[in-house]
Amino acid sequence: MYIDDEQNNLVGFKATFRFDYNILIAIDTAQAYSHLKSHPDISVILCDQRMPETTGSLFFEEMRERYPDPVRMLITGYSDIESVIDAVNKGHIYRYIKKPWTDADIRSAIEEGNKYYVTTSMLAVKNKELQAAYDELGKFTYSVTHDLRGPLLSVIGAIDLAKTMDELTEIRSLLNMMDDAVKKLDEFIRNTHEYYNLKRGKLIFEKIDFKKMMADASAIFNIAGRMDNVKFIANVSQNEDFISDENSIKIIMNNLFSNAFKFQKKNATDKFVSADISINNGTADIIVKDNGIGIDDSHIEKIFAMFYRATSDEPGSGFGLYNVKDAITRLGGTIKVKSILNEGTTFNVSLPSKVNEP
Repeated sequence: MYIDDEQNNLVGFKATFRFDYNILIAIDTAQAYSHLKSHPDISVILCDQRMPETTGSLFFEEMRERYPDPVRMLITGYSDIESVIDAVNKGHIYRYIKKPWTDADIRSAIEEGNKYYVTTSMLAVKNKELQAAYDELGKFTYSVTHDLRGPLLSVIGAIDLAKTMDELTEIRSLLNMMDDAVKKLDEFIRNTHEYYNLKRGKLIFEKIDFKKMMADASAIFNIAGRMDNVKFIANVSQNEDFISDENSIKIIMNNLFSNAFKFQKKNATDKFVSADISINNGTADIIVKDNGIGIDDSHIEKIFAMFYRATSDEPGSGFGLYNVKDAITRLGGTIKVKSILNEGTTFNVSLPSKVNEP
């Protein structure tokens, strides 16, 4: 963007560089702010130092608070050099261009400024990603020390108690406690492994046979269903090729199925989990439904956060749904959840086929 109170200068500037860059011109600061609001991707701003209502250096000082990203350049004459030095020292401008300027001067300045803009923008993105990774690492470290040590302490305590007991009934009760603790530990280790695979693993796109995948899952979850009196209903409709990462889809399905079985109402007699998968026009829709304990509305927006647990009724790491959301995001899909407390939960996952990927 070029700002100048001389209309002829604006017209000449745009005519000269219109084939090289996407040029916006402004005859005053009000129009400049209008452009900034409408075009947040402006990378370089050139402004004449002397304008009727303000100076270029003052304008840059003011606009930097609201729009800090664009690279600012001042066009000035020798008589304004003190103002230029002040603006440079305070960080209001990236560089200045002396009048009279040549086309080569402007072109060189724009190229340098754009490179600086791209570099600093990428650095800002990386800093944001680094901060997010740092925050995640902090949560991960806490969870490892808490969720690994907790079950181990439970097992150690139960063993110490069992050494002093002779009654078989009491010993069985302790064994059940140890069983719960070991299952919780096993789930945490499994989810941690899935987390590592998602973060470090490379996606491998290949043909997905959902019927076979569901058959494998049914073989496992039908056993769990018989043990806990939960009916497992599975339906797959696939009449076209679907390309995606098999490992990611398994993580999505297994975690959703596992949660649906885990969070059932204890004494209900009509417990069920249903899974419906349909592939149409390059999209896989996966619907997992249960009539379990449900999720309170206050927790719905938080359930995909790392280590968040909506209930303490069942052992869990708070890792599963985080891995589900991460896998879906990596595959370019979406997930929606509807739940009614004490009535059940439905997850709707939509995944695009990568059939057009190189």
